[in-house]
Amino acid sequence: MVRKVLIAGFKHETNTFSVMPTDLNAYASRALHRGAEIPKYYAGTNTEVAAFLDGCAKHGWEPILTVVGDATPSGKLTRECYEAIAGEIVGAAARTKPDAVLLNLHGAMVAAHVDDGEGELIGRLRAALGPECVIAATLDLHANVTDRMAHEADILVSYRTYPHIDNYQIASEAVDLVARTLAGEIEPVTVVRRGHQIVGLDAGRTTQPGPMTEALQLAAETRKQPGVLSVSVNAGFFKADFPEVGPSVVIVGQGDRKRLEKLADPLLEHMWATRAVATVSYCTVADALAQARAKGRVGAPAILADYADNPGGGGYSDSTGILRAMIDAKLESAAVSAIFDPESAATCHKAGVGAKMTLDVGGKVDRKFGGPVRAKGIVTHISDGRFTITGPMMTGMKVDMGPTATFKVGGVEIVIGSKRFQNYDLGFFRIGGIEPKDRAVLSVKSMQHFRAAYAPIAGDIIVVDEGGGITSSNLKLLTFRNVRKGVYPLDLE
Repeated sequence: MVRKVLIAGFKHETNTFSVMPTDLNAYASRALHRGAEIPKYYAGTNTEVAAFLDGCAKHGWEPILTVVGDATPSGKLTRECYEAIAGEIVGAAARTKPDAVLLNLHGAMVAAHVDDGEGELIGRLRAALGPECVIAATLDLHANVTDRMAHEADILVSYRTYPHIDNYQIASEAVDLVARTLAGEIEPVTVVRRGHQIVGLDAGRTTQPGPMTEALQLAAETRKQPGVLSVSVNAGFFKADFPEVGPSVVIVGQGDRKRLEKLADPLLEHMWATRAVATVSYCTVADALAQARAKGRVGAPAILADYADNPGGGGYSDSTGILRAMIDAKLESAAVSAIFDPESAATCHKAGVGAKMTLDVGGKVDRKFGGPVRAKGIVTHISDGRFTITGPMMTGMKVDMGPTATFKVGGVEIVIGSKRFQNYDLGFFRIGGIEPKDRAVLSVKSMQHFRAAYAPIAGDIIVVDEGGGITSSNLKLLTFRNVRKGVYPLDLE
């Protein structure tokens, strides 16, 4: 008998403090593929969906291709958006009655009417398919894993790298667990435990030794316990104001749930003991520019990472604090990518390469983060904004930034995009006609993912966090109303 396996993806890391709602256009702007489009877009890439497709071929399963959607992190999903995509997935499941479901999720989705986006989706699938269907999901390392997610799913497996370069590997592990379940070898259950904190584990960083790498070593030891099939450590995403936000441990295993939950105790103790440990220090803009001048050079540029305005965490990608300082400092051989400003990109495209003009760049989504930079410059490059990722994160994926332009002000080149993307690949400069290694200073809208592609070429890496955006590490900038009581650092020290 050929097994039917439904494949779907519905990803979003929701920053509930963002003023930008996430609608269907937000998904269409980044990734929203259906049916036969799915293998054309994902096959051969370092993604979970590629692993799902390969898993079906390996095990002789019949894939049921529904919808795979991914939107750049932003505010809550609109009701219309959530119900449209979730309804499409659940409707397909109800019609086809698969033996298993493979879901590509993030784990930190919040909708206008549903706090637990993934738990609600998995719950609806369980109601439609019954207890016999095997439901497995991959999660981001920054998932806020809820009790309902763990209760409704059979299998949850999270990334172990940040930057996330193990997408395919993690999904392959989930596929193998599904295969063993369908073969009757295992009967998995999933449990989740979270501690008294909404931040911790050094935000999940794995590019240097620290709390997260230590936690992963503990998880590997826990994996050796009888009956344990998988252990995931999630750093959580604290920009989501809802009760179950924060770091967690997820264990997939067989047997007594209470025993599996108890196995998480050493990991929870480690989370608490290292709650304030950080392996990255943050610079002010002034200090960052001084350091960049001293360390950056052509061939080994200084990288200025704009931690506070990271679109990968819901930032608007248009705050102008660092850009303004770079221009005022009259930096030479410097470049920024990418400022989200469809209006300025369109103006540059209309004017054409070589046009000299005064432009108001960035600062248009929420002006409390600096407002636009008014500057005289020249258009040096225009493009359609489309390229294929060649770096280690999301290798092979196609990116569409929309109409894109490079506007040069003095010695600073500004890549301006029409869509919001975190800069985690050298292609985000190359699409602007800039070879990153040929500049002395590069500023990227990213807090951690950039390291996968940029660390190998960097003369220095400088993380800047001066409060110029909604992804700042300063929790005092945020007002939490829905988080559970008695957590660090809001209530406990």
